[in-house]
Amino acid sequence: MVKSKLLTLLSLNTLKNGHYQILAGPMLILLILSMMVLPLPAFILDLFFTFNIALSIIILIVALFTKRVLDFAAFPTVLLFATLLRLSLNVASTRVVLLKGHTGSNAAGRVIEAFGHFLVGGNFAIGIVVFIILVIINFMVITKGAGRIAEVGARFALDGMPGKQMAIDADLNAGLIGEDEAKARRAEVTQEADFYGSMDGASKFVRGDAIAGLLIMAITIVGGLLVGVMQHGMDLSDASKTYVLLTIGDGLVAQIPSLIISTAAGVIVTRVSSHDNISEQMLKQLFNNPQVLILTAVVIGLLGLIPGMPNVVFLLFTALLSLIAWWLTKQQKTQQKISTKTTDVQATTPANIEATWSDVNIEDILAMEVGYGLIPMVDQTQNGELLGRIRSLRKKFAQSLGFLPPQVHIRDNLSLAPYQYKIFIKGGEIGKGEIINNKWLAINPGNVAEIIDGLPTTEPAFGLPAVWIDESNKENAQILGYTVVDTSTMIATHFNHLLQQFASDLLGRLETQELLERIKQEVPKLVEDFIPGVVTLTTFHKILQNLIAEKVSIRDMRTIIETICEHAPTQNDAYQLLSMVRIALGRVITQQWFPGSDPINVIGLNVNLERLLLQTLQNTSNFEPGLAEHIVQQIQEAIHQQDAIGAPPVLLVNHALRPMLSQFLRPNFPQLIVLSNLEIVDNREIKMTVQIGEG
Repeated sequence: MVKSKLLTLLSLNTLKNGHYQILAGPMLILLILSMMVLPLPAFILDLFFTFNIALSIIILIVALFTKRVLDFAAFPTVLLFATLLRLSLNVASTRVVLLKGHTGSNAAGRVIEAFGHFLVGGNFAIGIVVFIILVIINFMVITKGAGRIAEVGARFALDGMPGKQMAIDADLNAGLIGEDEAKARRAEVTQEADFYGSMDGASKFVRGDAIAGLLIMAITIVGGLLVGVMQHGMDLSDASKTYVLLTIGDGLVAQIPSLIISTAAGVIVTRVSSHDNISEQMLKQLFNNPQVLILTAVVIGLLGLIPGMPNVVFLLFTALLSLIAWWLTKQQKTQQKISTKTTDVQATTPANIEATWSDVNIEDILAMEVGYGLIPMVDQTQNGELLGRIRSLRKKFAQSLGFLPPQVHIRDNLSLAPYQYKIFIKGGEIGKGEIINNKWLAINPGNVAEIIDGLPTTEPAFGLPAVWIDESNKENAQILGYTVVDTSTMIATHFNHLLQQFASDLLGRLETQELLERIKQEVPKLVEDFIPGVVTLTTFHKILQNLIAEKVSIRDMRTIIETICEHAPTQNDAYQLLSMVRIALGRVITQQWFPGSDPINVIGLNVNLERLLLQTLQNTSNFEPGLAEHIVQQIQEAIHQQDAIGAPPVLLVNHALRPMLSQFLRPNFPQLIVLSNLEIVDNREIKMTVQIGEG
């Protein structure tokens, strides 16, 4: 009892809040089902038949005024309800015709009587012919054509979805649109494909309705004759006249709204999306060229001069078309004069058309090209995860290094292999790879002894040996010690590795300016008059870029700016300021490579080599060829020894030597970190595991 009262209160509250629209669908279905089962009086049938005609006209007018197919996205469902309504009315009217047809021509209501007498003049033969013609027009012409267009439209909409999604993602990555607009566009693309698919199926309702109309008419005529002759004792001629006319009226009442709605369906699926509705499109495109109207008027006029032709009618249309052509010509001349007054005179020949700045294409800072086989991986509608992973990597990059990298412009490239990808920075290729579809990549981290069955390859990020395997072999590979990843993870890992490796190239002057604006929001006094009062933007950008190149995070921007402000009055060289900043960031640098409080295991320099390098620095700043080759060889061996003991590849040198050695060794050993002895905090114990220069 309490539960029923609660449900009643909730229902009333829903209606009070204006949600009564949700009852429209269930009420209409119940009404349609009740008409099929319950007998209806003639007056109620008149109301429903009139409502059916009005509904079909409303649907047609709405279809004519839509500017895009999605403006009337509910049309397939409306078509279903309208078809069910007509069929239920056919059932209800057939019941009334068979029960009360013997009482007179108005037994099934005034609407059926009017259609049976007024439209066909009371002649049932003419009525049958008209009814069959309407069914043929509806079934063979309009419905069949609209169904075919919907089928082709659905196919092209589905085929074009990946390309449209790629364009949306490209605009989003380029910053041309926001996340909300991108979601709205993706939803619109999906809805358009769903609409044409639904229309393809909904057209079958109209075709079935036409067939059902013919069958119902035949069954009603036969049933009416049997009921009139056998039950009510009527003559065959009287029964034929009464029941056939009633049946014809009933069929026409149903087929005319059906024809109107089929026309609306054809209008919906044949229109092209534009800013104009279908009426405006037709008027603009049919009656926009006065030359066409003049030629038509000439042809009609010549036909009107032929003896025996309806001369008055033909000449009347000739005059009308000529008048419209004259009016259009006058309008175009007026518009041309206005346009000439408001615009500059342009060159009329292609040779005089000058190039403009709009012809210049700006290269993307960070871009990725994919083959057509990889499009689903960057398409969210197909559950592609790569795009989301790249966004997560950009966010992680920003949180780690302290600046936001540029957005990634992803585009398809048909010249690539289907499952190949390339990554670019400022138009230059920095990495590429290729996957095998529906395979997993089993990476050998270096300690796997048993070889697994599969296609051998090389992992693109770190150059490790790997094998392409089937998903069924994934668990076995993990047991053997392989690191197994899917294709999207492989590409994301490769992308992240390149992002870290070329991070300094991604920090431009624009990003530096954006970074300063971000700091200004937090600590405005710190950056007040910093640029150009203390240093120029070029110097500041060079300092940050060198920090990033040497894998030092610039998140502690307060310390960086304060250190520059402290030393800039006496030192304006960017590299000297960089050394001061690195010393100030010593605690962060130490913790980055040696977390915790354990002793620090580093590569060091022999005392004699260090003295020799200091002399070289004071004299020429250039290494002797033999000495350089010796250092490179020993550094390579030292890195292997550091890897063997699980220590980072860090070379600890005298503060004065750090810039020179870092610049010299970085091209050959990008993984090597060169630290100054002044950058290590005092409370950490230092152990020199390898010495360069011995032997």
